[in-house]
Amino acid sequence: MIKRIFTPIQMPFWWQDLLFAVPRIVCGYLLTSDFGAAKFGLPWSPADNNLKFFEVAFWFPNDVAEYDGIFAMFPTFFAWMGAFSEAVGGIFLLLGLLTRPFAVLIFITMFVAAFFQQMNQGVWNMLPAMGMMWVSLFYSILGSGRFGLDYIIAKKMIR
Repeated sequence: MIKRIFTPIQMPFWWQDLLFAVPRIVCGYLLTSDFGAAKFGLPWSPADNNLKFFEVAFWFPNDVAEYDGIFAMFPTFFAWMGAFSEAVGGIFLLLGLLTRPFAVLIFITMFVAAFFQQMNQGVWNMLPAMGMMWVSLFYSILGSGRFGLDYIIAKKMIR
């Protein structure tokens, strides 16, 4: 089971895997440096947000509670999970480490962002979350490819 999580699908040629890695690296970087860092305390979070390490921005649980339903029942939990998946999941996506599980977590978070947070704002505002959602779906199925840490770990597991 663990071997299947780590072993990415490889393209026939190395340059295809290199092209395959670009969206993963870009999305991972954007998630952790911009999307997540504004909501979740990381060393590179904006200083004016005054976030301690792994702390969620004070306003985010209130935003999550506005989605109603289960989100209104547990807004702090869902805010922490959403911010964590963007900030920390972005790091793991960038590195290609535990790509599939973190891609699933990012997919769920971006689905909620697109269809619960941004839907009333129009399709144009949904596009960033939907883009990240589809990219994460792609990597949840295929894994990191040859240019990720999962590939190196899988090679060592095979020996």
